[in-house]
Amino acid sequence: MSLPNVSAKTFSLSAIIVGYLLIDDLTANEQNALGNWLMLTAQVLCTNAFYKQVQQERGEAASHTISNEEGIRLLKKMVDALNEEIEQLKAKY
Repeated sequence: MSLPNVSAKTFSLSAIIVGYLLIDDLTANEQNALGNWLMLTAQVLCTNAFYKQVQQERGEAASHTISNEEGIRLLKKMVDALNEEIEQLKAKY
């Protein structure tokens, strides 16, 4: 995926427009949930980009430091935790 080749102001304005378009179609709780989700997504992107910059400054390779098996194990734990959370929410509601 690549970002559009537009000015910074146009890029920022597009986010404002999308935000305003979503306001009327969502309840206050839905707006809050979506806003929190988008902020978390943004934090993940910022954290990843910053860490890549740190690695570059250190002269380290941008390669992953965990093995495929470790990564798969970690992802399975995350999926299990998410499934457990989903089941708890289903039982609650």
